[in-house]
Amino acid sequence: MPYPDVESVSSSNNRLITEELDYDIPVIKNDYDRMFLSLTNEQRNILLNIMSAIQENKGGVFFVYGYGATGKTFLWKTISAAIRSKGNIVLNVASSGIASLLLLGGRTARSRFIVPFELTKDSFCKINPDGKVIVFGGDFRQILPVVPSGSRQNIVNASLSSSYLWQHCKVHRLTKNMRLTVGRNQSDIVKIRDFANWLLDIREGKLGGPNDGETIINIPYDILINDSLDPIGSLIEFVYPSILENYSDINYFQERAILAPKNEVV
Repeated sequence: MPYPDVESVSSSNNRLITEELDYDIPVIKNDYDRMFLSLTNEQRNILLNIMSAIQENKGGVFFVYGYGATGKTFLWKTISAAIRSKGNIVLNVASSGIASLLLLGGRTARSRFIVPFELTKDSFCKINPDGKVIVFGGDFRQILPVVPSGSRQNIVNASLSSSYLWQHCKVHRLTKNMRLTVGRNQSDIVKIRDFANWLLDIREGKLGGPNDGETIINIPYDILINDSLDPIGSLIEFVYPSILENYSDINYFQERAILAPKNEVV
């Protein structure tokens, strides 16, 4: 299929460009001002660093690294608003359709860049690299690349940190857990932070001694289910106490959830 001519792509009548510029700039500007005030020092420094690269038009590749609940999505939204409030274009893409819904104008990377389903050494996207600022982000402790029947080495080699692009990435880190401490008193914050640090140590393989992917981890007593006869019933009673008296209260259900790994448990 022939590539579109440059004049057609740069034309103000180009549908794709028109769609990406079709934002209410005053509204976006107000959103940006509000979000900027809510940024942590970590988030603000990352934003300013990326915006500086955009304003200087020198291009650059960034990676924002942070575990869950450190505010990565909020940072993406703020960066997008900052760019669009100046009348410029930002393309928000994610690896899945569900994740893309979290970002204004978001789409999957495969859809946005028309990535072939069958990749070969000759596969490419027709995007001029000069002057582009690209921001990657995620948590290597979470979902790894899917390599069918792949070994541990295959999976590691398929990750971004093994790409030749990685040496060009300027890595930023988010370390403050934002989600679990909002609206909490100081004593709760301390308990939640200790629990979050414990989870982080598990993710990083710091518990259970030296291991090669498998180890025994001692779970704190206060989060164990001790009812061996009816563990599921005990869990339900703990998460949903007095459910018959509160079944009509929307807030009661919005503040509680039981996450189950399998449908049979549900």
